[in-house]
Amino acid sequence: MVVSAKSERPIGLWLIGIAGLIFLMVLVGGITRLTDSGLSITEWDPIMGAIPPMTEEGWREAFEKYQEIPEYKYQNKGMSLEAFKGIFFWEWFHRLLGRLIGVAFAVPLVWFAVTKRISRALLPKLIGIFVLGGLQGGLGWYMVMSGLVDRVDVSQYRLTAHLGVAVAIYCACLWVAFGILFEERRHRLAPSAGLFRLVAGLVVLVFGQILLGGFVAGLDAGIGYNTWPLMEGDFIPPHLYASDPCYLSSFEDPLSVQFNHRMVAYLVSLYVLGLTLWIFADQHLTSHRPMVLSVLSVVVLQVVLGILTLVHVVPISLAALHQGGALVVLAVSLYWMFLTRAKASLVH
Repeated sequence: MVVSAKSERPIGLWLIGIAGLIFLMVLVGGITRLTDSGLSITEWDPIMGAIPPMTEEGWREAFEKYQEIPEYKYQNKGMSLEAFKGIFFWEWFHRLLGRLIGVAFAVPLVWFAVTKRISRALLPKLIGIFVLGGLQGGLGWYMVMSGLVDRVDVSQYRLTAHLGVAVAIYCACLWVAFGILFEERRHRLAPSAGLFRLVAGLVVLVFGQILLGGFVAGLDAGIGYNTWPLMEGDFIPPHLYASDPCYLSSFEDPLSVQFNHRMVAYLVSLYVLGLTLWIFADQHLTSHRPMVLSVLSVVVLQVVLGILTLVHVVPISLAALHQGGALVVLAVSLYWMFLTRAKASLVH
């Protein structure tokens, strides 16, 4: 089946829209974590769960179920029904967005397929994204389950996995959309296989840094050590990696987790600064200067947001901006990676 690039353009725009919804979903997920709202809904009901309690009796029933879990018993004992409604809203809204994204992806996908607007090469990619989205919903409930029995919060491992899959779907939507919408722009930049590998490395670094941010959020590691650039009075604080075995500190010790997040932030900054200096020194790469300056700008802004979030002890507004900034840095880096690709065959 031959499908023209023009007929696939609506698919590219649709995927950009889906990426935008995922962006919002990640932000709301972050707020849900910051407000300790994620365990307020203790049941998984993909269909009827879209409707919140509509009566006082319904609210009392939902609250009574919440009162049975450890988070209420050991952390929120005595919470009022009105306060419960506040945390319930964020978890309900987060799940509602997940359902909305599923419908916003599935319905147009079927329509595009029925009207034969999808090429044979593109269809498996779109189906793969849809399947990954379905698995993400199950992973979200698997994450919530970890906090319903023996813990007062969810597992940081499951939370980070949930975040990582969301970001992977976000990247997949953007990558396919770039291939549909911006293929001709790739030819305006000077080719450089070496630059492609370096930019791909940047994308991997940023993705890894987002995962480290998931562990920071999962352990509430940003709540402590709220000074910069020192931690506990030192650039390299004492008591790092004190767990036995020590590698577990990178996933379970708040001090070590926050330290790792800081160090990778410095690494990303230096990496981008090095790319900038190289590109401005090489006359063959002048066409890449606008892109490297764009990446440098968003990285600097993200670092500033991270520092402000830390020293102000993680206010929700700054923390949400910081999380959104990470997705912006990733998107801009991914777009630059797309523009530096060597072969058009990687798109379709």
